[in-house]
Amino acid sequence: MTLPRSLKWIAGILLAPVALAVLFIAIFGWNWLRAPIERMTTERTGRVLAINGDLTVKLGWPSPHIRAAAVSFANPPWAKEKQMVTADAVDVAIHLPQLLARNIVLPEVRLEHPIVFLEQASDGRRNWLLDLDQQDEEARIRIDRLTLDQGRLGYDDVGQKTSIRAELSTSSSQADAAGVSFSAQGQYKGMRLKGSGKGGPVLGLRDEATPYPLQTEFSVGHTTVKAAGTITSLLKFSAVDMRLAIRGDSLAQLFPLLGIAFPETRAYATEGHLLHQTNSWRYDKFSGRIGGSDIAGSLQVDTGGKRPAMKADLVSKVLDIADLGPLIGARPGSVQAAKQAAPAPVPTATPTPVLARVLPDLPFNTDRWDSVDAEVTLKAKTFRHAKELPLEDLVTHLSLRDSVLKLDPLDFGVAGGQLNAVISLDGRSEPIQAHARIKARKILLSKLFPTSELGKASIGQLNGDFDLRGTGSSVRQMLASSAGKVDLVVAGGKVSKMMMEKAGLHLWEILELSLTGDRLVTLRCAVAGFGVKQGNMQANALIFDTEVTTIVGTGSIDLGEEKLDLTLNQKTKYTSPVALRSPIYLRGSFARPTVAVDKGRVAARALGAIALGLVNPLLTLIPLIDAGPGKDSDCGELVREARALPRAPNKNP
Repeated sequence: MTLPRSLKWIAGILLAPVALAVLFIAIFGWNWLRAPIERMTTERTGRVLAINGDLTVKLGWPSPHIRAAAVSFANPPWAKEKQMVTADAVDVAIHLPQLLARNIVLPEVRLEHPIVFLEQASDGRRNWLLDLDQQDEEARIRIDRLTLDQGRLGYDDVGQKTSIRAELSTSSSQADAAGVSFSAQGQYKGMRLKGSGKGGPVLGLRDEATPYPLQTEFSVGHTTVKAAGTITSLLKFSAVDMRLAIRGDSLAQLFPLLGIAFPETRAYATEGHLLHQTNSWRYDKFSGRIGGSDIAGSLQVDTGGKRPAMKADLVSKVLDIADLGPLIGARPGSVQAAKQAAPAPVPTATPTPVLARVLPDLPFNTDRWDSVDAEVTLKAKTFRHAKELPLEDLVTHLSLRDSVLKLDPLDFGVAGGQLNAVISLDGRSEPIQAHARIKARKILLSKLFPTSELGKASIGQLNGDFDLRGTGSSVRQMLASSAGKVDLVVAGGKVSKMMMEKAGLHLWEILELSLTGDRLVTLRCAVAGFGVKQGNMQANALIFDTEVTTIVGTGSIDLGEEKLDLTLNQKTKYTSPVALRSPIYLRGSFARPTVAVDKGRVAARALGAIALGLVNPLLTLIPLIDAGPGKDSDCGELVREARALPRAPNKNP
């Protein structure tokens, strides 16, 4: 036997099995593989794979194609649906080098008329994990590109209160570009979900090279999102480049969607450019409205740290002052409702009804503060609806780190002057530890109260310092427990003489000025100094000194009960022929303050005048004459006298 002939025999022996296999497949087809594939799948996963149609194989390297008709793959027993996948046909490409390494990688998958249900149990089991317990993250099939032809998808997560059902259809007509259209409805984290959209014909689930075109509009709860652009890798979101418009009732409602705490706001709508690369998400050059305020800027979130880190630069041309209410826990329309609910004046000891209180009472949600670290800058030029308190030129920087929120600075232009504040809220403990330091400088009285008599006829600058610490979950609770001091000073200026004569109850001068017209008198000093303990502001010095009258006040302001209990005593500086001298009482709630005089004292002076008038009409004026001290009082001496006054609680007149 020659060598060449021996080689032929060896080659024949080696090729014979291949030839027999090819002959076998040619005669019987690939259907003989169905049983081994089904059996092996059941052994590995504990779930039944059924191939009830023909099985064909298109050989190739490194990824042969397998097509199977009438396929179903069962769910584990705990799942609600019996089958995880059913399809008229499944066409897959298998990456053989990965398969030899015991990794199932399918570069391409095509499902014809599929019905797919994905489900996650409350204990963390997921039906798409193919180990026996559905808990091994490595036991999954990796699909790079997926094509769906007329199908239904479902997803359930009991623990997250999520259940979504989607319908998909494909189009290849000349009128519509080839692609997939979808609609979805159900609930997401307990909120109603509804949406629709369209994308490219091949879903790039893990494809890192080809951006997937997507247009969608959906709503979750009261939040609506509209987006158009591309996403690279639909499962990993490796890159995003989309035009994004979003609107809702409050930015705080984004927390279930993004897992990032935003403040409570009024209804909003924004539109901008959403970009994502690696760990960075950026909402760039957006603009829109929050309540009645315009808003614009850029916002970036980095997700590579312990928690997401947000940085935003925001600007507003016109900021509606009503839009600041929700930020500090104020209910919409609460002030008007409190005024309507406030009762008529009642004794000081009676609590103020809850509905008649005006201080913000909605609690801050500190549970969400550790979801993000934030650095946010906001600038606003002008304010809308600020007639009662003229504000402008807001500049503030918000910092949130490790559940500690700081506003430093919080600067306003106020009535020609400045209000500079630093506010800190420590949310690491329960209740919140709050500290506010506020400085008021060069605020013009004429502009500070533009709608009041004081503002219409006054000249002078107000300066002040506030330093308060408190605890609580809302602004109301923080003020009700606060301790510190409040000091306000006006040095020099002018004020309405008519207003001061009215404060002194000088009837003759009031009549005279009514006939001749009001004029300005010198304001020598005005001081309001309060010591604050447990939310009770006790007046240490309350003085308003002019060349006409000196007013010295005593009493307190209860921030917890939102009550006023102040008494103002007048000391005229000249003899008034007709004066009903009496203390003035400022009482009532913040929502419904009242001003009254001592009716008994006024009546006694009036009766004395009538009695003397019966003897001699000229003597009628004697009880009404208020002989003042005849000289101006030193402002510092007035402060010392005021602090020496007894602090006993005032009694109702």
